[in-house]
Amino acid sequence: MSVLNDAVRAAITGGHLAHLVTLDPDGSPQLSIVWVGLDGDDIVLGHLGQGRKLVNLARDPRVALSIETGVRNAMGLDEYLTIRGTAAIEPGGAPELLQRLAHVYLGPDVRFPPMDEPPPGNVVRITPVKVGGVGPWTD
Repeated sequence: MSVLNDAVRAAITGGHLAHLVTLDPDGSPQLSIVWVGLDGDDIVLGHLGQGRKLVNLARDPRVALSIETGVRNAMGLDEYLTIRGTAAIEPGGAPELLQRLAHVYLGPDVRFPPMDEPPPGNVVRITPVKVGGVGPWTD
């Protein structure tokens, strides 16, 4: 059963930047700001290059994400979502995913990546295991 209820799905697809934590070889956290979307019950990210986060994920698939929602609750707290899960790297498909996410993050008429022949890159597919934070997704 998926840990992604409707409130979690709305937070993920709401166009707010996500903070992705991967693990460096020494076990220390490595943080990246990323665009996120959904593909079924998986959280997806697109990457054109071969950055540190991809090197880390190839070695250790454990990840954590946090997303601020832009909502302040009745108690005056800013709502945020945290997700722990495991990631898999899929070769190719990054330009198409980034174009779809650009419409959410940058606007409906944006072309992204802004190049004629972008590299195929990689899609990171995160399988969520645990959801937390402050918002309607917590008990």
